[in-house]
Amino acid sequence: MAKRIAVDPITRIEGHLRIEAQIDGGKIVDAWSSSTAFRGVETILKGRDPRDAHHFTQRFCGVCTTVHSMASIRAVEDALKIQVPDNARLIRNLIMGIQNVQDHVIHFYHLHALDWVDIVSALSADPVATSKLAQSISDWPKSSADYFKGIQERVKAFAGTGRLGPFQNAYWGHSAYKLPPEANLMAVAHYLEALEWQKDVIKIHAILGSKNPHPQTFLVGGMSIPVDPNSQNAINADKIAWMMKLFKKARSFVEQVYIPDLLAVAPFYLDWAAIGGGVGNYLSYGDFPDASGQNFFPRGVITDKDLANVYPMDEKKITESVTNSWYSYQGGDDKALHPYDGETNANYTGPKPPYTWLDTDQKYSWVKSPRYDGRPMEVGPLARVLVAYAHGVPEVQGAVNFVLKTLGAPASALFSTLGRTAARGVDALVLAQKNEEWLLQLADNMGRGILDMHNGEMWDPASWPKEAQGFGWHEAPRGALGHWIRIKNQKIENFQAVVPSTWNAGPRDEKGQRGPYEQALIGTPIADPENPLEILRTIHSFDPCLACAVHVLDITGKEIIKVKAL
Repeated sequence: MAKRIAVDPITRIEGHLRIEAQIDGGKIVDAWSSSTAFRGVETILKGRDPRDAHHFTQRFCGVCTTVHSMASIRAVEDALKIQVPDNARLIRNLIMGIQNVQDHVIHFYHLHALDWVDIVSALSADPVATSKLAQSISDWPKSSADYFKGIQERVKAFAGTGRLGPFQNAYWGHSAYKLPPEANLMAVAHYLEALEWQKDVIKIHAILGSKNPHPQTFLVGGMSIPVDPNSQNAINADKIAWMMKLFKKARSFVEQVYIPDLLAVAPFYLDWAAIGGGVGNYLSYGDFPDASGQNFFPRGVITDKDLANVYPMDEKKITESVTNSWYSYQGGDDKALHPYDGETNANYTGPKPPYTWLDTDQKYSWVKSPRYDGRPMEVGPLARVLVAYAHGVPEVQGAVNFVLKTLGAPASALFSTLGRTAARGVDALVLAQKNEEWLLQLADNMGRGILDMHNGEMWDPASWPKEAQGFGWHEAPRGALGHWIRIKNQKIENFQAVVPSTWNAGPRDEKGQRGPYEQALIGTPIADPENPLEILRTIHSFDPCLACAVHVLDITGKEIIKVKAL
């Protein structure tokens, strides 16, 4: 008998996400993704100086701050045809590179691992057996029986308080958990280690960006932080050495903990290599350019899971639909708009988020529905890795082939919930290694007296064309991030952001095509509809972040919602 369930809110994400699913015969046969909170930023940018845009776009989210700086600055530079110096390119790569590595590790351990790891089971583990398991997969030094016994005692003491916080309503003891107690204890130990690890590696953002979050050194035309081997107030040899130490610490954890854990856990869940495939279309904007402008991660589009053909990405083919979103376009909601012509408003006056079931025959989300050439596209580490793999990028091909060989899985296994999780590990691994290369290139430039950091050629607004438009992109941790800007008379005339979770979380479009979250859930087995752990596994594999996927502001000043603080 068919049954409809709702998971609201989806926890362990940034933002507010509701998933409704229709279950029949123990599997999901239909699904709806809805963002139920709204906010406003894009309209605030209208009329402002384009050079200030990145200070506002950082506030799209309190987590992914650097990524919006990068996209908005590139949009302005694209509009005004500004080239940045090589040192600025390298520092941008370093800031973005360590952001991806840190974000992926935190996602794996603190946001996604608990979908596969049963903390309660870890309490019955044998620390000696756990030590043997850990030493069999890695030479990470924290692997003694005493160490794991200490972790187990800490977890027991925490559980004994009865104040479990975010762990209170988890699905502990669920039949879908398959790891033995020792593997669970090892994962819990690394969960705790990752908390300490990330506090150190993110210091790189403080060095290069002056603070984290919301770094302050981004600048249209380059970066504002100087490089000078003879100055204590600039990036010098001492700071290069300090950062290299931090980059090596980041890489060691990825190579000796994250990847071994990923490969240790995956064999217990190989059935998930055939679950969660989704729309089968993948989009990557490409990123991390070299001195010639070629991206380490190439730009491209894959359709219908066909790795033999990667198509060029043309941003002119991107549109957003609001047919099933709580928005209205002035020209009608049955037509999709390119972001240059995009509208962000709250003119829609129909039903808003209900407290019971979504009326999915009408509008049901505050997220729009992006499409590429009319197709829904998955973006994220899987898309980025697939495009790079199909393009023949050696580092990516080597890492992917190693993972597939270790698991004894074919390339088709990548199109799944498990593949999505594995691709995030691959992404972290190759970027952890590339970061050290980019830092050495920066040091080499300094050694050769190349110290330029900013191109001020177009900084004077008097030199700008009367009208200009630009596309800014970035391959953020969660995938393809695009900002589009129109400049008129030296001011922002229109600004639109299409963010990764908009691509993935969007509802059905005017053709009735499901968004990537919705499609990925179709066919997912549900062991217990009252405890739908399986929904969390697939949705969390995308690493949702809804804060920057929703942008609403009533420009007439009409009050949309009132929140009373008690």
